Amino acid sequence: PGNKEVEPMKYAKVATDAFVSRHKVENCIQGTMSLLSYCLGKGENVALVLRDVGVLLIEGRRVQMKFYSDFLERITGKRMQEGAAFQVPQLRDVVVSRAVPIASLTFTGCVVIFPVSEREFVPKPPPRNRRKA
Repeated sequence: PGNKEVEPMKYAKVATDAFVSRHKVENCIQGTMSLLSYCLGKGENVALVLRDVGVLLIEGRRVQMKFYSDFLERITGKRMQEGAAFQVPQLRDVVVSRAVPIASLTFTGCVVIFPVSEREFVPKPPPRNRRKA
């Protein structure tokens, strides 16, 4: 719908920019996409880390992009003071610090991180039982 054009991946350009062979680029991208597809098919929570941009989080049917503040500074041309972005309600949900464990951004505390394909867990506190006085 919407007559969107899909542009094919420019493997040769990626290979040149990364100083590796085209064959290596194709295998890496196809392998990552295959593993990503497998994890999503199994219902795994996935975080696709986009270096210098941010993290794409996929949890069930929820998909959310979190951006690094330095990336937002580069595209807006404006300096974001450390921590200031987290005080603005509209930015709080889309800005993430590079220092934060990725699994802590999820509801479950468990995520498969791409492209390195590792699993990260952050213990979540147990639900609090309310006792009647």
